Amino acid sequence: MSTDSEIKSLDIHQILKALPHRYPLLLVDRVKSIELGERIHAIKGVTMNEEFFQGHFPSAPIMPGVLQIEAMAQAAAILGIETLELAGTGKLVFFMGIENAKFRSPVTPGCLLDLEVEFLQKRSRVYKFKGRASVEGKTTSEAEFTAMIADPPA
Repeated sequence: MSTDSEIKSLDIHQILKALPHRYPLLLVDRVKSIELGERIHAIKGVTMNEEFFQGHFPSAPIMPGVLQIEAMAQAAAILGIETLELAGTGKLVFFMGIENAKFRSPVTPGCLLDLEVEFLQKRSRVYKFKGRASVEGKTTSEAEFTAMIADPPA
């Protein structure tokens, strides 16, 4: 595990090295700050070009809450991968559970979605996180979730 406690930011190239996700399911555009072993603040720029807006809902586009949780989980995965120095190793972070999910406010095209995630618990390869998504300081969703780091399926 790295001894450096903070990385100022990660650009899209570093994010692509840490995560296996690609368009249309890559939901983290930039990491504003990361405190290894503790927390991350990432950004998702929400645009009308997102595929999910074609059906959710064409006349009133709203980002699905489950995708906000997925964005938080991707930020958590970056936090875990960077903390454990596993970027580029092919390791994957798998969801194991979601608890206390709450959806507070809609997210629409043109928003910058702030993703703030922190470690709650660390055990071997299983980690528990608490995440909050917000737009301009107003919470849009929040959840606790558990994930594990593992090799890709054979």
